[in-house]
Amino acid sequence: MSGNHVEIWNNCLSVIKDNVTEEAYKTWFEPIVPVSLENNLFILQVPSPFFAEFLDEHHLNLLKPVIKRFAGEKVKLAYKLPVDSSASNGTMTVPSSNRSVPKNPIGQPPPQRLSDGPINPFVIPGLKKLQIDSQLNENYTFDNFIEGDCNRLARSAGMKIAKEPGKTAFNPLVIYSGTGLGKTHLCHAIGLETKRLHPEKTVLYVQAEQLSTQYVTANKNNNRPDFINFYQMIDVLIIDDIQFLAGKAGTQDVFFHIFNHLQQNNKQIVITSDKFPSELQGMEDRLLSRFKWGLTADLQAPDLSTRTSIIREKLYDNGITFPDEVVQYIASNVRNNIRELEGVMNSLMAQSLLNKRAVTLEMAQQIIDRFVRNTVKEVSVEYIINIVCEYFKISPEQLALKTRKRQVVQARQIAMYLAKKYSNASLAAIGQQCGKKDHATVHHACKTIANQLETDKQFKVMFADIEKKIALQ
Repeated sequence: MSGNHVEIWNNCLSVIKDNVTEEAYKTWFEPIVPVSLENNLFILQVPSPFFAEFLDEHHLNLLKPVIKRFAGEKVKLAYKLPVDSSASNGTMTVPSSNRSVPKNPIGQPPPQRLSDGPINPFVIPGLKKLQIDSQLNENYTFDNFIEGDCNRLARSAGMKIAKEPGKTAFNPLVIYSGTGLGKTHLCHAIGLETKRLHPEKTVLYVQAEQLSTQYVTANKNNNRPDFINFYQMIDVLIIDDIQFLAGKAGTQDVFFHIFNHLQQNNKQIVITSDKFPSELQGMEDRLLSRFKWGLTADLQAPDLSTRTSIIREKLYDNGITFPDEVVQYIASNVRNNIRELEGVMNSLMAQSLLNKRAVTLEMAQQIIDRFVRNTVKEVSVEYIINIVCEYFKISPEQLALKTRKRQVVQARQIAMYLAKKYSNASLAAIGQQCGKKDHATVHHACKTIANQLETDKQFKVMFADIEKKIALQ
């Protein structure tokens, strides 16, 4: 092993940078500070417990071999986390999950009780309520959330909530849209602006799947009351992608009690979904009715003017300029969602920097043609079911029937397979819409169709005809 810990980390970064996207590198690796390398223990300082958990869950397969390459095969990884100022040195060091240490929902040692009672699944033991990691992305602000006709209602409601959390008629605020139209960005913007205007408020952003995982763990450890008490402490609770609670009766039940407590105590609730609340399948009616108490606002695909503004804002943030004809071409040809728009721009900027060439209209045309051709469109499960039923000349009601009739069973399995491929719905949600089946049935259906596609040429031709109709949406 040669070189000090800073040099070793810089060598690691040079490899990591070539193996992740620019956005992932800036978000998850640039903030890391190498602290020390002693006795085969490599300590990296990270901004928060959530940050450490995300590294372990999403980047450890890259991080471990790279560190071993430059620091030696016997090296172990640990994270240095910020803690209470009353601690002796202002930090706490915890092992990465590459060591045999029990984990709580954010990857830290087993949780302990806070001084005021409930277990806090978001910070290391001993921190006070106001020091909860809000899990907000500092890059997602109202300043860079471009306003247009497509999002004006939701954005205005979000700003109003940030000024007076829990005191408006927008409680809960339910934001719904398809993928890539800014739901998550707006959620973080609401949370960040609330914290800026009301630093005394406890704000928490959590994905619905994360909430469900934490509940399962709490229930297994007989900590259900502590779990509920923790969430009832929150002043502004933001739940992203609520549709992932579909079919999860236990989590829905506990969320119902949390929702009621927060609402009754004038605490703010913000929820996002991929569809209008009444269209959510596998959700309890009592929850759906509560989602309608406040304001439901949708985010639509941005119009040409908004897309142009988004492009110019991103270019400005990156200190880059494109010719006006390129900006207009991108805005006119990438229409589905903001994520696609940013993907095209990132590709163009990367091509320009790597090849040391100015961005031209021809370059933009080539990238957009390739990007749009290779992009799989997301469609709704309901739309897929209707296409399949139309092909088999059956009704959606027939597809949902409990029957062993071959035509219906095959149609249902094809619908499940295509829904998994083209939609963002969970297996549980797909099952609910295809005759209230469970996720195991959907998984089995997908395997069955995949096997038929490999072994049955006639079936493959029929399947291609159905898929072509969906792709034309």
